[in-house]
Amino acid sequence: MTHQTSQPHRTPLLALLVAVTFFMENLDATVITTAIPQMARDFAANPVALNVGVSAYLLAVAVGIPMSGWLAERFGARTVFASAILIFTLASVMCGISDTLPMFTLSRILQGIGGAMMVPVGRMVVLRVTEKKDMVKTIAFITWPGLIAPVLGPPLGGLIVTYGHWPWIFWLNIPLGILAIIATGYLVPQFKAEQRRPFDVRGFVLTATACTALILALEVLGQMHLNLGVPLLLLGILCSVLAYRHSFRHPQPLLPFNTLTINTFRNAAVGGSLFRASINAVPFLLPLLFQLGFGWSAAQAGSMVLWVFAGNLAMKPATTWLMKRWGFRQVLMINGVISLAAMLGCMLLSPSLGYFAIATILFVGGLSRSLQFSCYNSLGFADVPQTKMGDASVMFSIFFQFSMSAGIALAALFLRGSMLWHEHTTITQSDIRIAFAGVALLVLMSLFDVWRLEKNAGAQVLSR
Repeated sequence: MTHQTSQPHRTPLLALLVAVTFFMENLDATVITTAIPQMARDFAANPVALNVGVSAYLLAVAVGIPMSGWLAERFGARTVFASAILIFTLASVMCGISDTLPMFTLSRILQGIGGAMMVPVGRMVVLRVTEKKDMVKTIAFITWPGLIAPVLGPPLGGLIVTYGHWPWIFWLNIPLGILAIIATGYLVPQFKAEQRRPFDVRGFVLTATACTALILALEVLGQMHLNLGVPLLLLGILCSVLAYRHSFRHPQPLLPFNTLTINTFRNAAVGGSLFRASINAVPFLLPLLFQLGFGWSAAQAGSMVLWVFAGNLAMKPATTWLMKRWGFRQVLMINGVISLAAMLGCMLLSPSLGYFAIATILFVGGLSRSLQFSCYNSLGFADVPQTKMGDASVMFSIFFQFSMSAGIALAALFLRGSMLWHEHTTITQSDIRIAFAGVALLVLMSLFDVWRLEKNAGAQVLSR
């Protein structure tokens, strides 16, 4: 690829720019959940129908991600990144002025398309200008928004609709988007392929169908609609297998699956997705536990969940030091056990424990959550050659998006399964505890992948 070299002193500013866009994209995936009742009243629609806005956004992201790498190669990384921010910002304006559900849904689809290009292209640009010795610190910085946005999203949305009006959820993106577009012109190099790669239509259709079917299947299965969910799941698996086989047979595939032959990348993408799914379920389950199980108000529940965010914040200064001191495998294994214990601790929470004990468990969970998340993201790109960063970034984004949807869907599936087993129609505290136990199994499963890592896995990016 040809490119304009990014000046070293600008790399931290470039990482900050990409981190801001990551935060915008991840926040908008979750922030509207608490605004749904108010939006439903304004649209004169059933609140359940508003979930289409969440699903439409996630599906648009899933479909758009596979082609983002090809677009960056063809038209240049700076051009595509700036266009993605522009689309995302304009779509935010459209979301804010929507007065009907169809208009809002179309706006969310457009917003998802912009978000799909922002994340993998932004990450690719940063990784291509970052030296291996600085990669751990840089990745920890740019991926942090993906960790905190799911926690901050619902409380922030609730705050906005309580003291303002729901359109401000989207209008907040406007000044950030304008500043990001201006900064892109100064900071983002114009990476561009020397030779144009033809668009792999079959690969795109297979990959997009697989992503769409799998995410829809998780949504539908989470509502226990097995008649539709199981066929969608089978379709998603079939298209994934066909896309994988096609990738190795096509001379220039849209999405080269050969990045999965890199052991550290495969471990972080596949095994890491199990962990990411589990941590994405926590912000969904905790408010249910506090409000339905403990009888707390929404404000009390929201303030308690922020202890997870506090743990995320507290861990950040020590993350890079811990990884460089002990190595990826040892940190992932020990911290994974701590994460598992914190998840099981959430399962055993009760009002009788008192505020301090509950806050401590959530804080420890936030600490381990932050460290594990950063480890996986850094390990994933440790052994990827610079020329493969674009392909790896796109593939990693697909796994990340899938794990985002899978966490909440599996938690909902565990909840509904428990309700069916106990033959009741309302969620009880015991149902939520069973859901936490099911989610904890995902953490346990991720540890088996960590166990298979070599002792010095990813060592080249940990040199001091």
